[in-house]
Amino acid sequence: MRFLYYDRVDRLTKGESIVGIKSFPLSEEFFRGHHRKVALVPGVIFIEAMAQLLGWLTIYSYDFKFTAVMSLIEGVKVTSTLRPGFTAEIQAELISANRRDSYGCARCLVDGQEVASVDRILYAHSRQVDPEALKQLFSYYSGTGGDTPWLSNPGRI
Repeated sequence: MRFLYYDRVDRLTKGESIVGIKSFPLSEEFFRGHHRKVALVPGVIFIEAMAQLLGWLTIYSYDFKFTAVMSLIEGVKVTSTLRPGFTAEIQAELISANRRDSYGCARCLVDGQEVASVDRILYAHSRQVDPEALKQLFSYYSGTGGDTPWLSNPGRI
């Protein structure tokens, strides 16, 4: 089972923002046995999706020279009544970053309506990484199948 809570990256602007997509079909592993009568998307899945995308934006913005470890979230709002069968757009923005840590905010939209948001996500930076291995993971996890033009040409896809 994979624990990647976004399907693909649609837009990426180095040092600024990232936009990804996540579909929520009933076949998702986290729905199995989670609710007896009505399947609902657990709010923590939205939080994790936003954190994953913002983490990748942070790592990418610093040329894969470190990994980002989420250390704090504040101001979380989550809609608790979403049933499977929808697609969410996840938007995240990097607000501040330095050598030691970074923080940003994120939100999830369904049909243009905000269904989840985090006012502040803080990441600690760990420099014990292999930058080339991180680039390969990012290429795979971005959902582009290796076609990642932003790795050689930073900016928007």
